[in-house]
Amino acid sequence: MIQTDRPADRSTYETLPTVREVLALDAVVQGVPEVLVGDAALDARVRWLHVSDSSGVARLLDGGELLLSTGSSWPEDPTDLRRFIGELVDAGLSGLVLELGTHYRYVPAVVVESAAERGLALVILHREVKFVTLTEAVHSHIIAGQTDALRARDEVRERFTALALRGSPADFIVHQLAQTLGAPVILENLAFEVVAAEVPLALEEELFTEWELRSRSAHRRSDQRRERGIAPAAEDWLIVPVEARGIRWGNLIALPGPDHAAGRTAVLEQGAIALAVGRLADGDVDEWGRIGRRRLVDGLLSGRFAGAGGAAARLEAAGLPLRSARLYGVVLSGVPVTVEAADAAARALRGRLIMGTAPDGVAAPSAAILLSLPADAVFDDAAVLGFARALVDPTGDIDRLTVSVGRVADGVDAALVSLHEAVDLARGRRRRAARGPHLRRAENRPLVQLVTALRDDYRVLEHGERMLSPLIVHDLARSGDLLDVLEAMLAHPGNRTAAASASHLSRSVFYQRIALIEELLDVDLDDGETQTALHLALLVRRSAGR
Repeated sequence: MIQTDRPADRSTYETLPTVREVLALDAVVQGVPEVLVGDAALDARVRWLHVSDSSGVARLLDGGELLLSTGSSWPEDPTDLRRFIGELVDAGLSGLVLELGTHYRYVPAVVVESAAERGLALVILHREVKFVTLTEAVHSHIIAGQTDALRARDEVRERFTALALRGSPADFIVHQLAQTLGAPVILENLAFEVVAAEVPLALEEELFTEWELRSRSAHRRSDQRRERGIAPAAEDWLIVPVEARGIRWGNLIALPGPDHAAGRTAVLEQGAIALAVGRLADGDVDEWGRIGRRRLVDGLLSGRFAGAGGAAARLEAAGLPLRSARLYGVVLSGVPVTVEAADAAARALRGRLIMGTAPDGVAAPSAAILLSLPADAVFDDAAVLGFARALVDPTGDIDRLTVSVGRVADGVDAALVSLHEAVDLARGRRRRAARGPHLRRAENRPLVQLVTALRDDYRVLEHGERMLSPLIVHDLARSGDLLDVLEAMLAHPGNRTAAASASHLSRSVFYQRIALIEELLDVDLDDGETQTALHLALLVRRSAGR
């Protein structure tokens, strides 16, 4: 008898054919099979085909076999037959195929009842077939499948080994896993916080709401099945640890999806190896957290989310509290920020944060932060500056630091507005300060609040472009600086000496630029209403990142 190796792990098990697939083979179809007990039982994997009529065959089984029999030596007493079927199930039999005509003309009712009670696939053959032909066909199919699986595993191993050697970041490896498996993939840390996820936007709210509870439950089911030696059900999450050298950093989770030639577990394990290699290379640097947070911030600022519910669920799954929390958008610019100190700085305020890089138009280096604080936390100017100083790289010049803070928010929609307010503030020209960091708060800048609220209104955008068009055309044609000069003047209303200094021009050159601006726009820059309209136009332009 040809025998295949017993599966030693889930990845091998997944590449074996199911009872359903075996029944579809031409050699089996010749016997005119009829399924008496099927449904989910037909999804059991078949390790090999075993032929026996012995009533004691159960003790010869190792599990995963499909038993082919005429039943000639089966017990005759119904009680003994029921016990016989139970012994087969306890031995791990995948299915039972009984050929009618040689011994049985019909299947005893107790056999059908017992198989149905124990979830054992039961199939009868109405036409006599050569058992050796069936055995060769089934085993050839199993061996061919395992050979294909080995080739597929080699290809997957090469792909993810290359990713590890190139130092590919965690989010890209997760993306590649999702592409390979054709299913959503999530990387979580040991605190059940989502580090990276490749999930359809429409699924985010449903999947990530109460993520920790859902993940813990999935882990329990997976552990229970593993302890009992039961393969994962089709609807179960597939969970593989990310670990190396006795250190476990997190878990890879694949949601249900199509089969893969290499086995879904084998693919996920190769991704876990690539992630573990990258984690070892990172040393003490929390590159996972950095990447995950940056993608979240980038997604929020660029509008890459399906809705507020999905965005909120994703943020909370990443460990950022939103319920009963005070949320602030914060941008630090002009000085390098120490990413490793971010969590500690937030925890010092009893809060959490996510941090990424601020978008274009903000003075580099920069960091965009969404900060969550308890409802009773104080985030006054002193607390803001203390928080900012904790994040600044010790080698940076603190005098060059600009801290921009959006209004306090409640909920993800308002938090997004606060984050955009901070970005809009950071895009403005900095006034010169004698020493120390410069602080800007949206609550003190009503015009910035207005622009942020109307940022997506095309009429506001058209207003800005229409008013500034002559200056934009001039600057593009002559590589000029009229927009910068106008911004400096509006940042220091009533003090043109300070405005000239801020624009790094001599007073005479600055006044020449102002005269040219008035001529091109045909306005009086001393008029308060004109100043307000131009200030609004500039803020709209900066808000659009231009």
